[in-house]
Amino acid sequence: MTLRNIKSVQKTLGLLLTVFSSTMLTPVAIALIYQETTSIIFVTSFLITGLFGLSLWLPSRKADTEIRLHEGFIIVASFWVVLALFGALPFFLLPQLDLSVTNAIFESTSGLTTTGATILTGLDELPRSILFYRQQLQWLGGLGIVVLAVALLPILGVGGMRLYRAESSSAIKESKFTPRQKETAKALASIYVILTAVCVVCYKLAGMNFFDALSHGFSTVAIGGFSTHDTSLGFYHDSPYVYRVAIIFMFLAGVNFSLHFFAWKNKSIISYLKNTEFRAYCYLLILVFFVAAAAIIFSNTGIKESTTITEIIFQVVSIGTTTGFTTSTYGAWPLFVPFLLLVLSFVGGCVGSTGGGLKVIRVLLLYKQGTREIKRLIHPSAEVPVILNGRSVDQKILDSVWGFIAAYLAILVIMVCMLVASGLDVLTSFSAIAASLNNLGPGLGEVFSNYSSLETFPKWVCIIGMVLGRLEIFALLILFTRAFWRE
Repeated sequence: MTLRNIKSVQKTLGLLLTVFSSTMLTPVAIALIYQETTSIIFVTSFLITGLFGLSLWLPSRKADTEIRLHEGFIIVASFWVVLALFGALPFFLLPQLDLSVTNAIFESTSGLTTTGATILTGLDELPRSILFYRQQLQWLGGLGIVVLAVALLPILGVGGMRLYRAESSSAIKESKFTPRQKETAKALASIYVILTAVCVVCYKLAGMNFFDALSHGFSTVAIGGFSTHDTSLGFYHDSPYVYRVAIIFMFLAGVNFSLHFFAWKNKSIISYLKNTEFRAYCYLLILVFFVAAAAIIFSNTGIKESTTITEIIFQVVSIGTTTGFTTSTYGAWPLFVPFLLLVLSFVGGCVGSTGGGLKVIRVLLLYKQGTREIKRLIHPSAEVPVILNGRSVDQKILDSVWGFIAAYLAILVIMVCMLVASGLDVLTSFSAIAASLNNLGPGLGEVFSNYSSLETFPKWVCIIGMVLGRLEIFALLILFTRAFWRE
């Protein structure tokens, strides 16, 4: 990279850190409202982060803002890596939490990547300012997922679809939403904010107090899964309307936000109905619901008497979209059901959503390519195209999907082996890595509800897994290749 390229990246990262530091002042207001003594922690974190950001931005403020694709990858990766490091400051500095550097970075990374795994306990007794800060981290991370690749394009000077490809690791893109990408970014941001606001209002109407409604509205639309209670949304097990609100907004957040944009622009839901990925997303959730319901109904555990249909739907949508909220009865369900839902999280949400996982469209293309190969075996000379949304999918796209899934599975196996080698049992190791890579949060075994029991090494493996999953592997791995840095 040339000095000009380095200065351009430095300028953008400095700007990102400076803007991010300002979000640390919001919890100060919460601390003042609830008369907590945590204000100094957030002010200190704000000053450290802001000054560091300014130290990067000021020397490079006159640098050329025209950035190539290479710098685009660095900036997208740095959004979560650098911000997660500085985002850990309030967790590390707060004496009441008494967190190590590793635990603070774990919590911050989990928040910004919208994973939802936590090492904190006794959430109900913690200061509301730190609870709000956790929820805010997830909301900002979700906003970054939906908008960053498009919102910064006018500043970065990188082609819209090219940088968005770095964020989604997918060559499957619709044509540009509007002639001006800046307008598209504003539209996506507006949709995200409006969806959050409506979710908050609905939670309040469903019976939550305003603080919980705001906090859970943030983590629901971000598909994050952080809660202000140790029992997650199970805290509201006597309020079925809370579950219903969560179901609706988790489902919507798991949909490609470009479809929300087209529906908003055209004042019609036809964009949803015509989209193959959206239909597959709906069918898959419905199928898993019936399987999970049957498993619970025909189980001999007695849990079926205390489990409602709403709770089953809630849990399927929560894990299926990789949100990670849990109900009060989830831990007592037959092991097959939580394991089934963990497998479902590998599919995750739609591309262009705040969800994690492989994404529905990739799994759908994998299925379509598999059926094509069967047809080719029957008719070796036939030309059998893979059709998606009424159009033939280019072979290069199919190859990229295979490459992504191969890399995904390889990383999964390697990381699971690393955790097993550290002394964890296979179930805990597999579910912890699956929950990290899929940005899900809750796993099985020792990490069913909390990751505090893990040693330092497994936590760092999970931290890396969260970032890899959020950047969909390639956008981070490419930074470690020699060819990327070649002049």
